[in-house]
Formats: sequence, C-alpha cells, structure tokens
Amino acid sequence: MSTYKKEVGTAVQNNAGDYTGAVEGQLWYNSTAGSFQFRSISTAGAWSTGGSLNTARSFGGGAGTKTAALAFGGLAQPPTNPNLANTESYNGTSWTEVNDLNTAKRFMAGVGADNTSALTFGATNSPSTLAETESWNGTCWSEVNDLNTARGQFNGAGIQTSAIAFGGEKAPPAPTTLGLVESWNGTCWSETTDLSTARQNSERAGVDNTSALCISGTTNVTEQWNGSSWTEINDLNTGRGFVGSGGTVTSALVMGGGPPLALTEEWNGTSWTETTDLNTARGNSMGDGDDNTSGILFGGNAVPSSSLTATEEWTGAGAPVTETITTS
Repeated sequence: MSTYKKEVGTAVQNNAGDYTGAVEGQLWYNSTAGSFQFRSISTAGAWSTGGSLNTARSFGGGAGTKTAALAFGGLAQPPTNPNLANTESYNGTSWTEVNDLNTAKRFMAGVGADNTSALTFGATNSPSTLAETESWNGTCWSEVNDLNTARGQFNGAGIQTSAIAFGGEKAPPAPTTLGLVESWNGTCWSETTDLSTARQNSERAGVDNTSALCISGTTNVTEQWNGSSWTEINDLNTGRGFVGSGGTVTSALVMGGGPPLALTEEWNGTSWTETTDLNTARGNSMGDGDDNTSGILFGGNAVPSSSLTATEEWTGAGAPVTETITTS
C-alpha cells in the first residue's frame, strides 16, 4: 500500500460498502465485503460507420453533433481541386445537400450547435485569405460582419451567436503565423487577448466566447480560454494539425490528423489520453461533437491524392463500474 500511495498520491481509502465517490481507476477497501475494489469503465469507446457525404472533400468546415451535423466548403476531390461552396446536413443516418455557401472556400473555421445553426469565418482562397463571415439559419447562408483580420488555416470555438477565432495564417506575399484572437457577440468581431503561442492548423473545443480550448496545430501546446486570458495546460500526446475535434473545456475529443493518422485522444479537463483509433486514418478532415463521449468525423484525406466521403461516429466509454480484486 505504501507503493500505491507513492504512485497515486493518496492512501487506499476504507469504506463500508461500495464507494460511490470513487473516480475511474481508484482503489479502496470495502470493509463490509472484506475485499479490495476499484472503479473501472465497463466498455471501451468505439468508432462506427455513419452515412457517407455526397461530395468528397477535405480542408472544409464542420459543426454540430453526430445526430445533427453540418459540412460546408472545402477542397474537392483531386486532381481538379476546386474550392467548394457545397453544404450538406446530417440527421444521424444520411447526408443531404442543402443551400451552398455564398463564397466557395477552404481552410475556414466553423462552429455551431447543430445542423440548424452555424457560423463560418475566414478562409484561404489561394493566394489570398478571407475575412468573410457567414451565418447559417437551417435553410440558407447569410453574409454578416467580417473578421478584423483576414486569415486561413485556423480555427474557432462556440456557437452561431457567441464564438471565438484564434491563430491562423495571413495571406502572401508575407505569410505570417498568427496569435491573434477575435471574439464574436452575434453581431460583430472584437479583437481580444492573443494566444500565448501563435499557430496554424489548430483544433478546438468550447461552447461560447468565454470558454474554449485551442489545441495543438503547428505546435504541441494546448491553451485554455476563460473569457479574458489564455493559460497553457497539458499537451496532446501526439502533436498534429488538420484534425477533427469537439467538446468542451472539461470533456473534449481530437480525431485523426495529418499526415493521415487514426489516433484519437480524449480530454477529461486535466489531461489527454489515447483511446480507440479511427477505422480509417485521415488528415484534413472535419468534425465536431458534444464531449469526449459523442463525436463525428467526416471527409478528409486517407492519402494526399484522394479525398474521402466516409463518416465515422464516436461513442465513448461506458459508465464506471465497481470491480472486486480477487487473489485466485
């Protein structure tokens, strides 16, 4: 038991019966049963196959949940590689083509609660970057107020009425990696506190412009936003960009990444943990989700010369259960 205390930081607790306050992996002694017990997860998280996109794409925008998602813009199937304005809506089973973006684009940011309410902002339309913002009302896209700084290869978090944009790249002829952050109040963008570490190709989690994560990208650093400042927290186990992500500041998911990876990591509010791989390794994909128990990933590249229509849906680990340690 002295070794357990040294490794875990606390002694094994004595409890009369099941210890309902135990966290995953915690060990205690059940004095009623006369046995050691611990809290474990009943099932591992798993990926399943969802309905395929109608249009293969990568470097696009995504928002919503695994039962109500939106895919928009991006880069079409090589070798033609046109920028796309196509928008598709997901109902948990299949994708349906709906009204296009006003401007075809790629490398944009996208946020939204579901397939009826979303926001996309910025983009790269080589060789320029865009400041355009478009708002989705469930039927069509409307142009609203621009970002203060045009940028592409970046991300943001939040919903249609309350969002935050961070990092990215300014356009040539003097491309610059940015730490700039802007906050959206449903009407306009305001410049606010910069990231501690400038970056491109990052991913995100967060519910509004007061609570967000900026994850990895061209650096391994994860930063947390509290509405006024950024704080560096624990890094991903495998730094990467061009991934799918979603969730909140206390429960998030990062999926895939470039070069094509199948890696999935869960965030529990403190640290990242590697979990079950995607069925298909991919980078440059789009995705979102409620938290680390429910997510969706779609499109992307399995190899650089081929875009995907494939969708995968994430169901997280089961509820914690109590197990008894036996000596036989």
